[in-house]
Amino acid sequence: MATRKAAALLEGRAGLPDTFWYSTKRRLLGPPLVNQDLGEQRLSNPLALGVLSPDGISSSAYGPEEILIVLVPAVGLAAFSLLLPMTLVILFVMVLVLLSYREIVMVYIRPGGSYVVARENFGPRIAQVCAVALLIDYVVTVAVQTSAGTAAVASAFPSVGPYKVEITVGVVLLMCFGNLRGLKEAGRSFAVPTYLFAGVVILMIVVGLIRDLLGDLPRYDPHTLQGAYALGSSTQGLLSGAMIFVLLKAFANGGASLTGIEAVSDAVGAFRPPEGVNARRVLMAEGAILGILVAGISWLAFRTHATPRTAGYPTVLAQEAQLVFGNTFVGHALFYLLQAATMLILYTGGNTSFNGFPFLTSYVAGDSFLPRWLLKRGHRLVFSNAIIVLTIVSVALIIIKDADVNSLVPLYAIGVFTAFSMAGFGMAKYHHRVKEPGWRRRLIINSSAGVMTAIVVAVFAVVKFTEGAWVVVVLFAVLVPALIRLNREYTAESEVLETISENQPPPPPHYARRAVFVFVDDFDLATMAGLRYARSLRPTTIRAVHFVIDNVQADKLRHKWTRADRGVPLDFIDVSDRRLTRAAAELVEREAAEPDTHVTVVLPRRSYSALLGRLLHDRTADKIAAVVSRIPRSAATIIPYDVESRVRVLQERQAAKIAAAGNADQHVRSGEADVAAQHSPAAGPPSVRPAKNGPRSAEATPAPSGELPGITPIGALATPGRATVEGRIRVVEIRPVERNSVLACEISDGTGQLTALFYGRSHIPGIVCGARVRFRGSVGFKDGHPVMTNPAYELLFPAV
Repeated sequence: MATRKAAALLEGRAGLPDTFWYSTKRRLLGPPLVNQDLGEQRLSNPLALGVLSPDGISSSAYGPEEILIVLVPAVGLAAFSLLLPMTLVILFVMVLVLLSYREIVMVYIRPGGSYVVARENFGPRIAQVCAVALLIDYVVTVAVQTSAGTAAVASAFPSVGPYKVEITVGVVLLMCFGNLRGLKEAGRSFAVPTYLFAGVVILMIVVGLIRDLLGDLPRYDPHTLQGAYALGSSTQGLLSGAMIFVLLKAFANGGASLTGIEAVSDAVGAFRPPEGVNARRVLMAEGAILGILVAGISWLAFRTHATPRTAGYPTVLAQEAQLVFGNTFVGHALFYLLQAATMLILYTGGNTSFNGFPFLTSYVAGDSFLPRWLLKRGHRLVFSNAIIVLTIVSVALIIIKDADVNSLVPLYAIGVFTAFSMAGFGMAKYHHRVKEPGWRRRLIINSSAGVMTAIVVAVFAVVKFTEGAWVVVVLFAVLVPALIRLNREYTAESEVLETISENQPPPPPHYARRAVFVFVDDFDLATMAGLRYARSLRPTTIRAVHFVIDNVQADKLRHKWTRADRGVPLDFIDVSDRRLTRAAAELVEREAAEPDTHVTVVLPRRSYSALLGRLLHDRTADKIAAVVSRIPRSAATIIPYDVESRVRVLQERQAAKIAAAGNADQHVRSGEADVAAQHSPAAGPPSVRPAKNGPRSAEATPAPSGELPGITPIGALATPGRATVEGRIRVVEIRPVERNSVLACEISDGTGQLTALFYGRSHIPGIVCGARVRFRGSVGFKDGHPVMTNPAYELLFPAV
């Protein structure tokens, strides 16, 4: 309670305003829980039975019906006689699975169930088979349970049948919302249907037994039922190959009745201490209820001949209720109560996955076999990302399979029985290794469960292969290697990033020269923020660089930079192929190749809202930073500039200026009059006084015809003297010199590079990157490179 008050006080303090998305999430999900509240999200045994058992208990509503769907078209009325022994076999398998999981929840207290058992006994890689099995099971559980719930609704109100997909998807989204609010809130709302369903179905079984003993229980005639599966008339013996295949197929369908038992072991951490003891009690209570319901519903189907319908409704359970409860007012009331309870428990049966799936993914992600963002707890201390992933995948499955239970069953039990098998074999290995008191008995139980469930998996894979089981087999073949590959990637990253070692780390390097490049694409506040940061590094040299893709944009930037006079030279580097990252890498590599030099690239980046930023910008700064960071003795630093917040600040300042403009209106008008007088025609053109050492253009100082010497290759320039050279402009740079400026232009003719310096100039028309020019003048050398000062120039081919 104290932690919640503290959280409320913190939220009440003045600070940054909440974003729109956070405010929306808070309204939908409620106030956030603090980490100290995590221990409060635990379940009592009655609440745990209601939350974690709906999946297992509710499967009794469609398990016997799935057996009849296979048997009725094959053997006709004999299906009802075969239903009872088939049910006994399934209940025998259920007992073995329960006894196996009874040991699991006592030995492995931590949540994770079958996955933890497989990991601890077979290693993390083999355990991924179990992880994939459980992940598939949880996803299909949501689809099957909610689709069956819709069938229960349609059994009571057939008019809603055509809208079963829409109803089912809506219920899944509602469950997602409830679980995002927190485990306890979801548990309270989903616990009641478990007890209501179990109570009403047991009442129906008891009433049916009494009416049958009294000889008053009616029976359907399957031949006259409209929409029912056609009755088969197989004359094959029970030991014939075709009949054995039918029985195995029916057994595979009926195995869906056992799904959901593992949910308790996958959420042991959600129980109150002692977790293992409480989980065992809930597990055995769930098994007892499930056994009674499956046996009772199968017996009533045998006595009433309730036949499954091709449309999926009315269900076998609904048909049984109609006959058992009768046509009286009370009977109708109990029928609708049973359908309501069936609808609720089947819908909430999917909630078991919303509790177990996030716990499982967190453990697998903790072992680095799933993305680590699945470890993140959300607003209400639940694994929100896992809940959202489960919702998306299960909704897609519902839409693809048209919310048809019979179409989903082939995808269902392979996953869960694979987990049963690995859990059984894992516990058998544990008992053989530990040899605790009574280990031989436990070894036999777990080994028997492992063998039996492995046989069930094989049966499913064979008899249901063409009906959809092949999809699960393919998923196993794809996902297991994918998870192992993801783990290998995480392991490699951890080894690279590991910095802790027994040896003392080497001292930081000391560089004699530190160069800083500020990459700019425009001159604005973001660029100025980058320049301020670059100066704070106290580098040896600092240069601004613009990669020229658009000459018009480069020309605008040149004018802005000259007027601002920031004291930092601006280089223009032509990038004719528009490969910015490569040009940046080449520039940094050349600079870093200098001895004892470290290069830092500063990249101003304008930050927008997440959605708007991705739509409007291609995040070039991130791409350049990624390339530069790979170059030795270099680093890239991105300087974010929050445009959205600055826009608000500028708007406030603009409003203040407008308010102050009225007080200075007269002063502004007088200033405008002075400017107009200076530029009036009567004043004449402004005088232009050439600089003493100003540059000469080809037009100003034309070369006399016939006196023009031959063109000298730049690479042939070896001694000072006069020369004429031609080349293509690669770099244009403005260099501030005290209160003046120098325009530096680098040309290349394929044999070498030459730099021309125009003092007193910041811009010369036509002298832009990409243009081809001819320079004539005196050649000097600086650091071994040829240099011309104020040469005569001639524009040969303008830039395109």
